[in-house]
Amino acid sequence: MIEIFTDGASSGNPGPGGYGVILRSGKHYKELSEGFRKTTNNRMELLAVIKGLEALNKPGQDVMVYSDSKYVIDAIEKRWLNGWLQKGFAGKKNKDLWLRYLEVSKLHNVKFTWVRGHNGHPENERCDQLAVAAGKQKDLLIDSVFEVEASKASLL
Repeated sequence: MIEIFTDGASSGNPGPGGYGVILRSGKHYKELSEGFRKTTNNRMELLAVIKGLEALNKPGQDVMVYSDSKYVIDAIEKRWLNGWLQKGFAGKKNKDLWLRYLEVSKLHNVKFTWVRGHNGHPENERCDQLAVAAGKQKDLLIDSVFEVEASKASLL
């Protein structure tokens, strides 16, 4: 079983943000994080899950994802995502990331566990530290899909 712990953060919503991921399997341990100049907390929560899954080398893995994001977990576990997909994501945000999640999740047997954020869970706390620090870096990446969609929305 591979364990993936995730968290996302943004300073302002939207604002600069980042994600943090811990991958753990037996003796193997890896941390991932990246920061973006303008994004949202929900995008970073979802991107953390995606990046964790994309980091797996072999298909067909049993994976347990630990997240404090009700947005991510409920969308998947309560099958909201299936309805959003059937309706073409009409009126829903983060279509680009949800489609990316659907592709990478097909490669593995993925299950989710919700953890209460900021409640002393060691891996969740570490992922939060990684996400916050990533969003404070100087050379932040561009979340181009988000920025283009935000620009279009502001013109309407």
